[in-house]
Amino acid sequence: MRHALLIIALVLALRVPYLNHPIQGDDVYYLVSAQHAQIDPAHPLRARFAFEGQMVSMQGHPHGPFNAWYLGALLALFGDIKEVPFHAAYLPFSLIAALSALSLARRFSPHPLTATLLFLATPAFVVNGNSLETDVPLLAFWLLSTALYTANRPWLAVVPLALAALTAYQSVVLIPILFLYNRRYWPVTLTPALTIAAFQLFERSSTGTLPAQVLTGYFSQYALQSLINKARNAAALTTHLGWLIFPLATLPVHWRLALPFALAGALYDPHPLFWLPFGLGASLLLSLKPKTEWLHQWIALFFAAALVIFFAGANRYLLPLALPVALLASHYRLARPAIALQFALSAALAFTNYQHWQAYRDFVTPPDGRLWVNAEWGLRFYAEAVGGVPLLRGEPVQPGDAVLTSALSSPVNFTTGGGRAALTKQADVRPLLPFCLICLDGRSAYSSAQHGLRAFDLTAGPLDRLQLAGIIAQRPTRSYLPMGDPAATSQIVSGIYDLEGENWRWMSDRGTVLLQRKPGPLVAKIYLPDAAPGRLVTLTVDGQLVHTQTLPGPGSYEIRTADLPAGDGDLSVSLAIDRPFQAPNDARRLGLILSSIGIP
Repeated sequence: MRHALLIIALVLALRVPYLNHPIQGDDVYYLVSAQHAQIDPAHPLRARFAFEGQMVSMQGHPHGPFNAWYLGALLALFGDIKEVPFHAAYLPFSLIAALSALSLARRFSPHPLTATLLFLATPAFVVNGNSLETDVPLLAFWLLSTALYTANRPWLAVVPLALAALTAYQSVVLIPILFLYNRRYWPVTLTPALTIAAFQLFERSSTGTLPAQVLTGYFSQYALQSLINKARNAAALTTHLGWLIFPLATLPVHWRLALPFALAGALYDPHPLFWLPFGLGASLLLSLKPKTEWLHQWIALFFAAALVIFFAGANRYLLPLALPVALLASHYRLARPAIALQFALSAALAFTNYQHWQAYRDFVTPPDGRLWVNAEWGLRFYAEAVGGVPLLRGEPVQPGDAVLTSALSSPVNFTTGGGRAALTKQADVRPLLPFCLICLDGRSAYSSAQHGLRAFDLTAGPLDRLQLAGIIAQRPTRSYLPMGDPAATSQIVSGIYDLEGENWRWMSDRGTVLLQRKPGPLVAKIYLPDAAPGRLVTLTVDGQLVHTQTLPGPGSYEIRTADLPAGDGDLSVSLAIDRPFQAPNDARRLGLILSSIGIP
């Protein structure tokens, strides 16, 4: 009981200071599903949201509906999204995980308190436990079901097993893990698979869509399972595995086995934040004895599954491995000194993480006019809360609008519809401590392996650069507009997408540009691909139809009008095609490919 009270007090000490933690990371997408649950509680994952300039479905997330239902219930209870009560409502998941870890440690470690403290000090538990994402709820159900099953209370494990399955699909890895511990109760171990199958069938029968199909479609669309992504994922997960426990605890035991892998890693990145944990992670995997030791089987099975399932190499993916690694490390002589060092590191990372997202909350102010949000994560949440609208690809940004941009979150290219972007506000996100979980110039793989493979990073540069730009009207400078011309950005009004190749852009079924007026014919150079069904092309000037032409089929064409009459003022020119289409794995409405348009 004394140990349990100590663990509860420690969890509260980790969480209570961050109850007012800003909305962060993928929180914003789960909150969208919670909002959708207010109108369709049976299908919260039918929510759609903007992601990197395209509308996507929450059904494509590798998670079941539990988190959406839980957040939806909180939203219904409190009437609005409020940081303090929402984070307080997530405290029980941390407590369940911690007390379940203590129960398992008493069974599988000669030093249960040491093992549990090592587990609680894991960076991902300390940092990501302050989010509204699925990581800690999954961990809570994972460890609770494992504790009950290994305590010979298998039928009590059915409920947390089902909840784990409704939280994240990787819960299916519990099936072989629990089966190998005790085969007598094998029907219980099938609970995650049966739950996920039931959910998939329910969605298919009630909505006509199978979530697994949506998920695999996004894998293809975003190339998530490409070879390079899988290689980065494997290297980053190996690095994170080596840092689940502070290296002081494991290095004296594994250094001989770790040395060749550390040396190999140093050839790729000589920084010790990569090669040291990479070598230790590889040595831990090679030292496993999965034929005879159940904890080793747990680690081997989940890590192998992580290599197959995941693609971004984030630290939090390995949370289900934090406890078995801590149980093994608790046997080592330096495990206890490592606890304090690991808590200090994790606390520093959590504080840096808080300051990063707090900078977003502080930057956003209510706009004077229409605000486009060219960002993801918490910045988007706070901007939408004051009336901002997510910027989609090809969105018609106009003079008088404002655009909020984050340099870190893959901003969408946009055109300014006859205006120019004038910076009105800028801020660099610089926390007090020099740690980087995700940043502009770092090589941290803590949240994603896209920019590097280090467990985390140290940086003197900004984590992000935030900009607010107002769109100021200006007259067009070109009468003829090749799509690769830098002036195209300011003279495209709507319906024409980002530059692709050197000098062409996809257009929707209608694209509009502003041009300088001058005498002569209006000319548009286009290409109609094989997949395009449209044939009737029209040109209008200032709202008046000036040309129609029926194309015989796919190919390159020059659409040319008669000479336009002289006049005053600039021209608003629209090119349209009668039938748009949608390409596989592309959410845009597509009509034709445009190379240039205007009066030569």
